[in-house]
Amino acid sequence: MIKKYIRKILGINKTDAAGNNMEPDTLSPKQHGIDPVLLSNNAIRVTKTLQDAGFKAYVVGGAVRDLLLGVKPKDFDIATNATPEQVKRLFRRAFIIGKRFQIVHVMFGQDLLEVTTFRGPASGESPKDEHGRVLRDNTFGQHHEDAVRRDFTINAMYYDPATQTVLDFHGGMADIRKKILRIIGIPEARFREDPVRMLRAVRFAARLQFTIDPATAAPIAVMAPLINNVPSARVFDEMLKLLLSGQALACLKRLRSEGLHHGLLPLLDVVLEQPMGEKFITLALAATDERVKLGKPVSPGFLFASLLWHQVLEKWTAYQAAGENPIPALHLAADDVLDTQSDKLAIQRKIGSDMRDIWAMQPRFERRIGKSPYKLLEHPRLRASYDFLLLRCASGEIDAEIGAWWTSFMAADGNEREVLLTAKPRNAATPAGAAKRGASRGGRGRKKIGGSTESAQ
Repeated sequence: MIKKYIRKILGINKTDAAGNNMEPDTLSPKQHGIDPVLLSNNAIRVTKTLQDAGFKAYVVGGAVRDLLLGVKPKDFDIATNATPEQVKRLFRRAFIIGKRFQIVHVMFGQDLLEVTTFRGPASGESPKDEHGRVLRDNTFGQHHEDAVRRDFTINAMYYDPATQTVLDFHGGMADIRKKILRIIGIPEARFREDPVRMLRAVRFAARLQFTIDPATAAPIAVMAPLINNVPSARVFDEMLKLLLSGQALACLKRLRSEGLHHGLLPLLDVVLEQPMGEKFITLALAATDERVKLGKPVSPGFLFASLLWHQVLEKWTAYQAAGENPIPALHLAADDVLDTQSDKLAIQRKIGSDMRDIWAMQPRFERRIGKSPYKLLEHPRLRASYDFLLLRCASGEIDAEIGAWWTSFMAADGNEREVLLTAKPRNAATPAGAAKRGASRGGRGRKKIGGSTESAQ
């Protein structure tokens, strides 16, 4: 760092033709403070194998950022000057994937490491859409060029496990210390190349509790519509990462403040402006964040079922007001909401099926007579649907007595359950309450909701 500063003062700082810094700051273990214990053994194995074969290899990106923050990374990415074919030949279980930019997945049991070749400057001949988004770019380059291609300064640092040094080309270490998220290069150009970077900016800022650099944040509101040009499957993946970040509520609020939520979760503004809807989503996301922090699994189906529930509820009420029986009305409402979302978010069929299960179970919880409760206990999505029921109770949407009754019924033994069934339950004044009258005949000729086996939230 001192040598670099002296070169800058003397005007001999080494840059390439494009003005990009070619020599990084080299941070020693004492300067960066990374605990080697937090490093994956398989990440060390991959970098050592590549280095022993004569290639450069570093842990890169979010893993280095997390290591610098004292957090054990969930995933480890490797950057190297070896080509995908050269990487593949060095490992027994390695697979080249990707169209936009080829990468190699190296497998060790269930552990997957992503290995990328240093990327070069985007070619002017790279295919782009009419809005400037790069569609395919397999241009390889030098190490310093790869650093330029990274999105944010805090994600553009390289850690060498062999020497325990960090290479920092763009002041990422300083930005980490200042808790600033800053894009590399001209923000407008970088967002146009890949609009998903705007979603990533929100996710990183919310999860890390960083401030977005003003120059980075300035064009987001204007360029937000470019998200609509990104393939829906990629947007869905990014939204899922955002919602499972452990700061889901903060992320959604940040999406709204930056104007990025339009088209991703239609009517979210309307829901969050309604006291009951806002409370329901706040409770759902708070519960999700808590599970993430505790290392517990989270069902994407439960998460999206929660976010879209009040849209289903509104349409369910409208269909019943138009004369449709309760259960068919619920099917129609679910269809409408999922069809609307499919255009913007490529919700996977399995997740959509889980959402239907959770929604369809809600009126069944109000049938607390005869054999119906026992049949419900056998449903594979009982736990997630029950948790969803408790959210509805906690938000004030339905009578809390219903959730309390099911909590007691699920914990009781055979005799205690019979006693609970003989007690006369109170009815809740909700659209679901009318389902008791139509459940026996509901759904004929309609799409079936149910059948998923994903573990509950």
